[in-house]
Amino acid sequence: MNDVKDEMNSVKLSRGGDGRTEVKINAEVIARTALGLLNEVGLDGLTMRLVAKELDVRAAALYWHVKNKQELLDAMATLLFTDVVERLEAPGQGETWSAWLTELIRQLRRALLRYRDGARMFAGTHMAHPAMHRCMELTLRTLRDAGFTLAEAARAVTVLLHYTVGFTIEQQARDGAAYQDDNPYRPDLIAQHIDASRFPLFHQVAVEVFDVGSDADFEAGLQVILAGITATRATG
Repeated sequence: MNDVKDEMNSVKLSRGGDGRTEVKINAEVIARTALGLLNEVGLDGLTMRLVAKELDVRAAALYWHVKNKQELLDAMATLLFTDVVERLEAPGQGETWSAWLTELIRQLRRALLRYRDGARMFAGTHMAHPAMHRCMELTLRTLRDAGFTLAEAARAVTVLLHYTVGFTIEQQARDGAAYQDDNPYRPDLIAQHIDASRFPLFHQVAVEVFDVGSDADFEAGLQVILAGITATRATG
């Protein structure tokens, strides 16, 4: 038991190949280690035991800092999000609310794409970090200053966040990692599964329907949502 308590306080991490430096273990260290493992094993392969092995401690040592895998995912999502928003500032002079918010959304998407299953890991997590609260406060104030009611601002942020995470989940799911060498979403295979004589229209655009892997696709959907937010404000 005493050995586990010792491990809960510090781990030995390699630094530059010149030896091992003692680093204090905490939820952030655990979360950053887990994020690093995502690209190797994906979300389904990520376990507390694997993270503990990477940190060279016993799994029991992690539970002093994160109670279970869901709390680990919360910590991972928080770390990813705070890295995105820690330097966020209010819109510059002459910058529109839509341009400012679009850039924030793009930065979040880029962060999710840096990790295998990054969006699926992020979805549904709980973040209580002050950096997240500050981001939301700044976003709501920006929209309210642009003429949104507080309720309209909250709905706009929620829609954009859900679109970004959902789009990226689909994009990462269709990159083929789960299918290994037999990815049915390969452009040269998609149309082969559709009977062109029965479903001619779908056959013609199947590649476009299932292609969510490009920045252009994401931007097209983003512009539709921003136009919808603007239109419903004007008429609602």
